[in-house]
Formats: sequence, C-alpha cells, structure tokens
Amino acid sequence: MMRWIALFASSLFCFNAFAGKYIVGAQNLSYFPHYDFSSPVDKGVAWSILEAFSEVSGHEFVYLNLPIRRLQLELVKGNVDFVYPDNRGWYNSITTSSDKYFSSPLTNAVTGTIVKRQNAGKGIEKINHLAMPLGFTPVNWQERIDNKSTKITWVTDIHQGLALLYQERVNGLDLEYFVSQHFAQLPYEKDAFTLDLTLPHNEIPFSLSTLYHQDIISELNTFIASNPELIDSIRAKYGIVPFEKLSQKLLKEQGLKVEEVWK
Repeated sequence: MMRWIALFASSLFCFNAFAGKYIVGAQNLSYFPHYDFSSPVDKGVAWSILEAFSEVSGHEFVYLNLPIRRLQLELVKGNVDFVYPDNRGWYNSITTSSDKYFSSPLTNAVTGTIVKRQNAGKGIEKINHLAMPLGFTPVNWQERIDNKSTKITWVTDIHQGLALLYQERVNGLDLEYFVSQHFAQLPYEKDAFTLDLTLPHNEIPFSLSTLYHQDIISELNTFIASNPELIDSIRAKYGIVPFEKLSQKLLKEQGLKVEEVWK
C-alpha cells in the first residue's frame, strides 16, 4: 500500500493543477469484470482504474449509460466528454479514429467463441449456429454468415446467450472470456464453458476516447505508465490475467498443440 501511495504522490507533479468534471459515455451493457456502469457499487476494472486516476488528478468522472450505437453520436454532440470502451480499430459511421484521442488500454479483453467445455476443439465446421450480443459486430464470422454456413441469433443479454449455449440450442457464443466466466459462476457448474482456442478469438485493448480532451488523455496515459504495479494489481483483483498466461492454461486444458490454435 505504501508503495502505491508513493507512486501516486510521484505522479501528482505531472498533472494539470486544474481539476475538472467530465462525463464518460459508457456502453449500457453489463460486461463485468471489465465494466458494468449501472452498478451502484463496483463498476469493474475500468472504473477502478479511472477512480484511482481521479484520486491523483482531482478530475471527477460521471458515467452515463448509453446504447452502443448512440455513444459516438453523443460524443460528437458534446453531451459526453469521453467514450468507453473504444478502440482505434473499431469502425462506426459517425467518428473516425483519426479524429479521436485514445488512452493507453485500461484493460485487454479476450474476445472469442465460448463453447461448452466438452465441445471444445471440434473445429469451426461444427459451429453452424452462433449467439451474439445485440449491437456487436461478427467480424470473424462474416464470411461464414454470408455463405450461410453459420446462423446468428442475437441476444439482449449475456444470461440469455449462456442459457442458449448450455441447452445446446446454439453451438457457440461470441463473448469475452472473463465475462463468460463471471456470468457462469452461479447458474452453472464450475468450468461449464471455455474459450475454444481453435475458433476465432482476439485480444482487444479497451481504451478511453475523446474528441476534445487530449490533455486529460495525456494525463491518464502518464498515470498508467507511472504506476504499472498498481494497474496490474487492479486487473488481478478482477481476475484478469495477460493473454499469454491464459492461453497456456487453455492449451493445457483443451489438450491442444500451438499449431492447432486459430490464426
């Protein structure tokens, strides 16, 4: 704890003396442990990092839950100062990455195809029916959707997607790994679901973005770079581990060789 306080103190001198109040437009999706900004208590790892930054900088962040497709529009209108999560590689019809400023990743999501554990490693040809949260984009599945090899069922929440998967009404669920593990804790037996490494998956940085507040993004990036132990400890608190460590664990569990992993 004393080390963290010392790191905080050393970072103070890097930041603007004028603290402000800012609105973060956040996806109105319960995506814990990454984020759940509707929670009155613990809003997830991104919130914890921003709260730690707030303590040091004096900036106050207020979170406004919005539908995924409205986030960028409200950013352009100036109704929100920042958007979370965002990523330079994501496409939307309202803003472009070149117009925005992005923070260093607050966390890295491991998005992929969740299957029932006993069905892992059977190959992409076995996935003819995939569930996906409404508002997400099936980038890695588009070719199979277009040629009608895989059908998509859109779900309005994660519980619905996991239920369809557990009942084998779909073969897979396009979802983030740590989110799937969190939501599966109570309703299902332990280790009921896993991320199938032979199916499409990616590690995706989740960043804070803005059109107008480059100075705050710079402060946040300095805070993250200056406090690696604190940032790692916050991520670990939420059970989020680096992808390299996770992939080694899953390779062993699924009895796979490295060359069998989806690329």
